[in-house]
Amino acid sequence: MNQRKPKIGLASNQNVRDNYLTKENLIRIEKNFNFKWEQFDEDSSWDESPDTDKKVKERFVNFCKDLDALIVSHGSPLVDHEVLESAKNLKFIGELEGDRFSQRIDLESSFKKNLNVVDTTHGSSYPVAEWALALSIIGLKNAGYHFRKMINGEISFPDNDRTNDPGFIMGELWERKVGLIGCGHIGRRLLSFLNPFNTENYVYDPYLNRDVADIYQFTQTSLEYIMSNMEVIICLAPLTPKTTGMIGEKELNLIKPGSILVNVSRGAIIQTDALIKRLSKNDIIASLDVFDPEPVPIDSTIRKMENVFLSPHIAGVTERCQPRFTSIMIDELERFFSGHKTKYNLSDFTISNRKGL
Repeated sequence: MNQRKPKIGLASNQNVRDNYLTKENLIRIEKNFNFKWEQFDEDSSWDESPDTDKKVKERFVNFCKDLDALIVSHGSPLVDHEVLESAKNLKFIGELEGDRFSQRIDLESSFKKNLNVVDTTHGSSYPVAEWALALSIIGLKNAGYHFRKMINGEISFPDNDRTNDPGFIMGELWERKVGLIGCGHIGRRLLSFLNPFNTENYVYDPYLNRDVADIYQFTQTSLEYIMSNMEVIICLAPLTPKTTGMIGEKELNLIKPGSILVNVSRGAIIQTDALIKRLSKNDIIASLDVFDPEPVPIDSTIRKMENVFLSPHIAGVTERCQPRFTSIMIDELERFFSGHKTKYNLSDFTISNRKGL
């Protein structure tokens, strides 16, 4: 670390300051950095950049002008060309929770100035990967069906015969063929969770470096192969213009009877009407943490289907996540200002993915 403490600024709303920057995180960041926070209350969106008026923009430019590193989160204005031109000392930009697309950062302008840009949103990958594993087992056990029966005061096996129960037929994850649609931070963490189950793993991810398949011991393949041949299919892809509606009637009809479909990414990746139509055949089981639209409409057919287990988009929302975003960001700051490489950089790939190229 340099002798002069680098100046670090956090631009966010009050909620981020109160819940992401814990006492422990504040002690850590103030140990090696000259830290300041300023409140901004711009509207946040996963899909669009903030629209900031002139007065707020001037205040933001003034806040950033002497910083060595700028951290942004909910409430922050857009870090655009004007901000970057005024911040002569800026070397590092970090996004605490940008859903890996960082709409609060003009990436093209940042890269032209050779700035190091990171996003620690993957701090929520931990619980999402755990829930993906859990939903897979829930589906294999046909647990949603049995839970419905129990809370309705019904008997699952009135004749004490389980031979036709999917949870009896498919009720183990051990040595199953598992297909992942998308293999970013969540997918790679999930693969480590699958190791003890000795699963045979396949991945569809057109953006993935081939070296990753060797490191994590899976076979890289097509979406069609995943949909046609897996016993457990887990959707982990980000929502982009290219992935929106990517799984429709054609893809869903490829799923083998008896298979499990899990979605912990975004509901809009799977076409809703096509999903309900496929599930109506009652020969596959779905475990869904996400749906399109959300919240799931009260009168939606999906709520009544016995071969569906639903949770209300809770996979990545835990008390630990928000402080974890910050602690990982502090790790990145410490690496960068000690002369090391950061781990979680945004890149030209991020821009292409964001635009669905």
